[in-house]
Amino acid sequence: MSLYGIAVIPVLIWVYLLLGRGRFWHVAAHRAAVLPPAAARRVVVVIPARNEAAVIGTAVASLARQTFKGPIHLIVIDDGSTDGTAAAALTAARAAGALPRFELLRGAALPSGWTGKLWALSQGVTAAAELSADYLLFSDADTCHGPTSVASLVADAEANDRDLVSHMVKLSAATLAERLLIPAFVFFFFKLYPPAWIADPQRRLAAAAGGCILMRPEALARAGGLQAIRSHIIDDCALARVVKHSGGRISLQLAEETRSLRSYASFTEIGAMISRTAFAQLRHSYLTLAATLVGLFLTYLLPAVLLFIGDPPGVCLGLAALFLMSLCYLPMVRFYGLSPLWSLCLPVIAIFYTGAVIHSAVQYARGSGGMWKGRAQDE
Repeated sequence: MSLYGIAVIPVLIWVYLLLGRGRFWHVAAHRAAVLPPAAARRVVVVIPARNEAAVIGTAVASLARQTFKGPIHLIVIDDGSTDGTAAAALTAARAAGALPRFELLRGAALPSGWTGKLWALSQGVTAAAELSADYLLFSDADTCHGPTSVASLVADAEANDRDLVSHMVKLSAATLAERLLIPAFVFFFFKLYPPAWIADPQRRLAAAAGGCILMRPEALARAGGLQAIRSHIIDDCALARVVKHSGGRISLQLAEETRSLRSYASFTEIGAMISRTAFAQLRHSYLTLAATLVGLFLTYLLPAVLLFIGDPPGVCLGLAALFLMSLCYLPMVRFYGLSPLWSLCLPVIAIFYTGAVIHSAVQYARGSGGMWKGRAQDE
């Protein structure tokens, strides 16, 4: 293949991503809609928590003070915490006047074949069965819900007859590492899982964001319950997949007010977060890993390389690809309130993500993949 034949590849890739990938980059179209309040429904919130004392109180308080017509019952599962997580959750519920609708469970020992989070969620679902919930809300212990979060989720489910509604909570973008890498994390996720395709019942593609998932209990039962995905480290997407493939209607949207309380002070911390699930996303295939690395190079790095080859047509093709790349990324940069100049950084960001993907494969080969809160969950 000639130099120009290679140089045109990234341009074609970005034309496809701009026009043919479900407009995944069009952030405004994927924001959670403001809908009229739904009728009163009973919602049971299930929060798995392991060593989350620093954030669980804020999460519980945000859910206890929702603007919502129906009753909201909170179940926190303390998954073997050693930092006072249970006490922090209980204190927050008491301060919010929510003790009558708050339940604290001490998590049972983790059985073989389950990931820690899914085992904790399973215990919460079992407890929720006694409360005759219209909806279950799976919420992370580090998720602070906006005041109308539950109302928005339920209104969407009711208005659009959805069995599962997930909100991608707004992640922290305060530190330098976060500003560089976090908007790209959401951008890459939506590129893999375009929200328009997720909501399309004619497509098999399914995904959710684990920090905030509302679903109908009967849809979970029809999909086989959490037992069906008990060993999946990417549990949110696995859950969305079994719900959709069992006939459920699902959606994934960007949340404006609901945000993550987890911050990443360093590049190392973000790298560990990416590495935890990257190789699992590739289904532990080294062949897929190789193809992914080639794809990352052609899509993100080759356009920058072309600027330095000294060939005018090649430079023009590189500039064209970089322009399209920045055009696609700019809406996500704006959503996070950053300068448009950050949209030029995807080639550098791609180098970091490439390293994290390789690190994920290495950790898996060493038997310590999916490390989280002291547990290797991807072995």
